[in-house]
Amino acid sequence: MASLEEIQIKEKKTYNRSDWSSAYQNVEKEFENEEIKLVSGTSLNELNGTLLRNGPGILKRKEQWVHHPFDGDGMITGIKFKAGKATLTNKFVKTKGFIEEEAKQKFIYRGVFGTQKTGGVLNNAFDLKFKNIANTHIVRLGDKLLALWEAAGPHALDPNNLETIGLSNLNGVLKKDEAFSAHPKIDLNSQSSSEILVTFGVQTGPKSTIRLMEFSNSGDNNGELLFDRKDLFDGFAFLHDFAITTNWAIFLQNAIDFNPIPFIMGQKGAAQCLKSNSKKIAKFILIPRESGIFRGQSPIIIDAPKGFVFHHVNAFEEDNNIILDSIFYDDFPSVGPDEDFREIDFDNYPDGKLKRSIINIKNRTSKITTTSNQCCEFATVNPKFLGLKSIFSWMATTEQKLGNAPLQSIKKINLITNEEIYWSAAPRGFVSEPIMVPKKNSLNEDEGFLFIVVWNGKRKGSDLVILNSEDMKELAVYELPINIPHGLHGSWLEN
Repeated sequence: MASLEEIQIKEKKTYNRSDWSSAYQNVEKEFENEEIKLVSGTSLNELNGTLLRNGPGILKRKEQWVHHPFDGDGMITGIKFKAGKATLTNKFVKTKGFIEEEAKQKFIYRGVFGTQKTGGVLNNAFDLKFKNIANTHIVRLGDKLLALWEAAGPHALDPNNLETIGLSNLNGVLKKDEAFSAHPKIDLNSQSSSEILVTFGVQTGPKSTIRLMEFSNSGDNNGELLFDRKDLFDGFAFLHDFAITTNWAIFLQNAIDFNPIPFIMGQKGAAQCLKSNSKKIAKFILIPRESGIFRGQSPIIIDAPKGFVFHHVNAFEEDNNIILDSIFYDDFPSVGPDEDFREIDFDNYPDGKLKRSIINIKNRTSKITTTSNQCCEFATVNPKFLGLKSIFSWMATTEQKLGNAPLQSIKKINLITNEEIYWSAAPRGFVSEPIMVPKKNSLNEDEGFLFIVVWNGKRKGSDLVILNSEDMKELAVYELPINIPHGLHGSWLEN
């Protein structure tokens, strides 16, 4: 039974759902080096780099909407800062499926999250092909940008103008249709190189294979594969994200089942066929990194706490323990076949909570504590502290303290004292993943900038907000010339 506090919070809405849902529209135009308007604050002359964001840019073809925004074709936004000026370039990732559907102006591929081709169940049954939508993340590897979607290979882009070069096998590293994670980690503290990109691919089934890869991302062998290993595990593995420490790659194998029959019969998308299984025990899978001191040793598997995890925040090693911060849901959230994603009732969906797992490698045990009960997502740390002990994290949160709702605030939390500081876009603004960019040569972990793309429900448009990551005060707000739907992940590149 809900407490009086929970009932009062649910009754006091901090948002208008039509403001939130108005962000879901097609991006109508591509720009190149378009100067953007500073509407408050001051130009930050010390910024010299490019903010890159990925997310769905096509949500509707003619009168048909995607069933879930995660099925929308990827669009890259690049905002470049140089000498106090900011310019925007945005381009759709010109995948094979995007080009085909643009030509026909209709959906001719099924979506993982439930989007159907026209023609009903009979036209969708036994069609198991997916469109690589390249809509989840964008990172640099070598001299290319990679637009990522976890169920297939990356698309290479020209970093100068964001034009699509094409589907990449990374110089023969990937086989045809081999999966490449949408959540690589940039390790700035590796023992092998000044910068390493660590990533994975997974093949699922009754037994699942995780391929762990480490690429050089600097120096003479920039972009080359350095380390590569494959490990086989029992059971179906839904792995969206992972974490790293100096010596380990940490995966959480959620206690989840996949029943493919409704997908095969054309009734559901593949992701709609996932269901949590309370009779199963989730597992932490610890794979030794080939650049670490346990290279070549076998993985360690340890029982994990209950709950479902999309995203991890950070991990570090302490004595015999791995400390892992993650965002836990009570169950796997999914938009059902008969639901409209623009009209969802947030109260009916599980909320994500920041929790800390303590994984004892020696005793093969784990325990969990709750750091914050406030619904949150898209948490990050200072990139210089990835894989190391970090004090601070920044994340998108609900305005309210309990229960589920749209993300409207950015929270900075001290992971040791639990002290919190906020910046809010409420009541008519909705936030995305914060990108933390540390100040050069700073000795303070929290000194830097936070970049947030905000949907401004009042003017029905997108803004870029830059905050001081230390005190969360607003430094600058830019009005963007395109309307960007609620998006996914991004990165910062120094010029």
